[in-house]
Amino acid sequence: MPWPRAPVKPWPFPIHRVLTDPFDSPRAPALVAATGLGCAWLRAGVAHRNRDELHMIDPDTVPRLRRIGLSLPLLQQLALDLDDDAPLLRVTEVQRDQLHLHDGEHEYPGRALPALLQRLLAEGDALAVGDWVRARRNVHGQWWVHARLPPATQLARRLHDGRDKVTRAVIVSNVDTALLVMGLDHDHNLRRLERYLAAVRVAGVGAVVVLTKADLCADVPQRLEQTQAVLPADVVAVALDATGEQPLQQLQPWLGEGQTLVLLGSSGAGKSTLTNALLRADVQRTGANRADDSRGRHTTTARSLHVTASGACIIDTPGLRTLRLDSESGDVAAAFDDIAQLAQRCRFRDCAHDDEPGCAVRDGVAPERLRNFRKLLRETQRDSQTALQRKAQLAVWKQRSRAVRQVMAAKRGDE
Repeated sequence: MPWPRAPVKPWPFPIHRVLTDPFDSPRAPALVAATGLGCAWLRAGVAHRNRDELHMIDPDTVPRLRRIGLSLPLLQQLALDLDDDAPLLRVTEVQRDQLHLHDGEHEYPGRALPALLQRLLAEGDALAVGDWVRARRNVHGQWWVHARLPPATQLARRLHDGRDKVTRAVIVSNVDTALLVMGLDHDHNLRRLERYLAAVRVAGVGAVVVLTKADLCADVPQRLEQTQAVLPADVVAVALDATGEQPLQQLQPWLGEGQTLVLLGSSGAGKSTLTNALLRADVQRTGANRADDSRGRHTTTARSLHVTASGACIIDTPGLRTLRLDSESGDVAAAFDDIAQLAQRCRFRDCAHDDEPGCAVRDGVAPERLRNFRKLLRETQRDSQTALQRKAQLAVWKQRSRAVRQVMAAKRGDE
């Protein structure tokens, strides 16, 4: 009689140990109850391997992997990954072709096989901090990564060379929450915050806005109110002094065991200082900002993952000079919830929210926010075009410019 499907518990047994007969083993009911996957999963595993063997991860390794962000979706993915029994590691730092890999207890240097890198490059992808990978040691004791588990979430941006080439750059993978860090000095910029928030929401990652340097600002409540006004209802903004105990106190709800957070913001916003406060250790180097414009000096040069005492993982990142959204125009529109809702009340379905009569968006959204929304739409549309499409668009604008010059010349009476 098949075992009933049990509710999913926080930590199922992952997979490593070999059972000669998974259905008769006394460990099988516990596995099914813990994973909530049922007998169908066990049968599929045996059929997939075409023999009566099933690799199971030792349950003793779960707490160790839990400390570096192992999540339930990943465990369910591992349950179907029956062909690879190599150790599971997490990428904690990427330095060109060098990787830092963590198994929950120790960190090791490693590299990725060229075949894996080439396959990811062909897909517009790359290894990033936060990725879960499979790796083995060679005869010399060196770790070589041969496989990457598909990331549950991935933050990326597009890079434009100013001409026709657009490339995709991965920032981090497998994160639960993005801390959007912005200083309460010259770094405070609501339009840039909207861009960061749109990038995070497009990637399906939760967001928390962290306003640092509250000790240097005389009107914190007013700045906090202005910031919260441009945020969706499910996004919280907090103001704090990143050098004290406030970060741990105010960000505690997002620092649970197994959670992974990434810090995003411009250089000099206080990301590394905030990381040190959350870790209660001076792990990251920090530096003073320029006095005239509060800009940072890019002290942090690489992304790195660190584990807090509460079991959460913190990914510190260098300041981003540019952030072009890795999305399509429809995703950008969905990221601006207020505009998407008001657009349904416009008189015309194809309303461009410009000068059409009966436009609910133009009447209900601040002009600055609407201009920023249009700018992001133009960027994503331009980045999505092929080289031929951009060339055709340029030809249209040249034709229009030529027609305007002819009209102006006719008015002046020029031949």
